[in-house]
Amino acid sequence: MKIVSIRDIHIGEGIPKVIVPLIGKNLDELLAEMKIIKQAGPDIVEWRVDVLEEVENLEIVKKTLSTIRKTLFPIPLLFTFRSSREGGNKEIEDTYYTKLLKEVIQTKEIDLVDVELFSSDVIEIVATAKTYNVFVVMSNHDFEKTPVKEEIIWRLRRMQELGAHIPKIAVMPKLPTDVLTLLDATYTMHSLYADRPIITMSMTSTGVISRLVGEVFGSAATFGAGMEASAPGQIPASNLKEILEVLHNN
Repeated sequence: MKIVSIRDIHIGEGIPKVIVPLIGKNLDELLAEMKIIKQAGPDIVEWRVDVLEEVENLEIVKKTLSTIRKTLFPIPLLFTFRSSREGGNKEIEDTYYTKLLKEVIQTKEIDLVDVELFSSDVIEIVATAKTYNVFVVMSNHDFEKTPVKEEIIWRLRRMQELGAHIPKIAVMPKLPTDVLTLLDATYTMHSLYADRPIITMSMTSTGVISRLVGEVFGSAATFGAGMEASAPGQIPASNLKEILEVLHNN
């Protein structure tokens, strides 16, 4: 198993790492949010740039990123533009999605970048990330359903084939048995196919258990809320860390 190491954070080793999203709409909101998030002691911070009001202005994105980097360092920073088709806050052209990610990667002010599996230029973006030594979290979010086990595994394996350092999938449960499907797929992927860390989760309150038991089934990280959740089912990061430590030590 390849471990993804960023300074003193080792993803794929030990307790699942807690990722906390930044979701402020402007710099003032982000600065206030970062004060609270730092108190929660996250392992990684994810900047959800699709929430930023001026996300289509690249210069503002870069200036805001520099402030975030200086404020949070040495906490590893994950840069994410979540597309509207996968639950994000803004609809943009595919060409701008590619341009945004590539230019931000080239700033060298991020440690990880989220690249959606079904984005049109996924190979090009991954190549740019590897050139600049930025780790790729390749993701897929299904807000409609929980695919069958075989489909979940196929998507995660496809991410590996495309060069993701960390494949990630989030699915929507309609029944508690859907959560079991996700956990079963996670364990099979982890034990039979994965040669690197993976992240999986089932959303909403029905799936919250999947955010807690990653160490048992093979998910290397989980997302906890800072000021507020960025996806359905996230619980406060401080509570999440306590629960993960209890489960790890018993």
